[in-house]
Amino acid sequence: MGKAFESAQTLVSPDRNEPPRVLQELVSAAGICINGSSPWDFTVHDDSVYKQILTRGSLGFGETYMEGLWDSPRLDELFHRLLRIDADELIKGWSRLRLAGELLRQRLFNAQSIKRAFHVGEQHYDLGNDVFKAMLDPSMAYSCGYWHRAANLEEAQLAKYELICRKLELHAGERLLDIGCGWGGLARYAAEHYGVRVLGITVSKEQQALARERCAGLDVDIELIDYRSLQGQFDKIVSVGMFEHVGPKNYPTYFSTAHRLLADNGLFLLHSIGNYTRASSCDAWLDKYIFPNGHLPSAQEISNAVDRLFLIEDWHNFGPDYDRTLMAWWENFNRAWPELEGRYDMRFYRMWKYYLMCCAGFFRSRQGQLWQLVLSKRERTTAYRSVR
Repeated sequence: MGKAFESAQTLVSPDRNEPPRVLQELVSAAGICINGSSPWDFTVHDDSVYKQILTRGSLGFGETYMEGLWDSPRLDELFHRLLRIDADELIKGWSRLRLAGELLRQRLFNAQSIKRAFHVGEQHYDLGNDVFKAMLDPSMAYSCGYWHRAANLEEAQLAKYELICRKLELHAGERLLDIGCGWGGLARYAAEHYGVRVLGITVSKEQQALARERCAGLDVDIELIDYRSLQGQFDKIVSVGMFEHVGPKNYPTYFSTAHRLLADNGLFLLHSIGNYTRASSCDAWLDKYIFPNGHLPSAQEISNAVDRLFLIEDWHNFGPDYDRTLMAWWENFNRAWPELEGRYDMRFYRMWKYYLMCCAGFFRSRQGQLWQLVLSKRERTTAYRSVR
């Protein structure tokens, strides 16, 4: 694919209605045809799409979809095929000036500093509880379900809660810290089924309000606070789907904070999306529209960050389960759209569909992983036995 790095003049076909040669070659390598008839092909309604892809990469691809300038019957399969051949990395090469700017921004600035910690809460999690209620299971778990024996989304999320509680070896009366508690689903489950006292923290006002309502009457506190501001000590710590917002510059602080807060004989379970390799930058479209300042860690980044702080007792990967979870979310969202469209426009609908479908393709391609790590201090005296 060396042709991908030719000058912009050679990328554009002389026939205005013909897709650029290099773009045709790229998608053909993924088994995709522009304006083809297969479900994973995509149909271009406006030729400006080509320039947007070649000059702005994933940002141009996503924004032109939001604007209705191209369509595909199976977006999930389109992304699966593109990501299977790492097309995202090649497209970054075409828009390398923007990429260089992103790399410089990440090196110079701490995008996940404590001053900016509430940004993702305000942009994404405070979007509207109606969207998340419609899309998620009744417990409102906004993370990968565990589908080992589950028949539907609700069962998969309850199985995930149970798996986490068993891995943490929870006992009645223990104090559990839930970093990034969402709408309180895990906190509620742990308090009800294991009799623990829970402190859940979030950076979303909407999550805090609803989590407090859902956990009323239980030994659960939900606070609007950044993890770096916490004091005290906890028997067990859990963090589900929050580490993706921490950022590499803050990994040392994150793990040293968890180490400070965890009792010597305690356990810390980290549930996080992982990238199969270290990423030089975040996806520009997801950064702008869905999760600002996010970063998916590689296995090496996590291993380096916990070195000399924690022992890795267990590392469990069930990444394919996230594909199934995302498709279930999409089915729920799409089914509920007639009740939502009075408050959200078609651009939002297409944005949300693009988000869920590209993420499903990411996990289906095996670029994306879902990891649960169980960590302990060296001071722990009790042997750990892995749970599945």
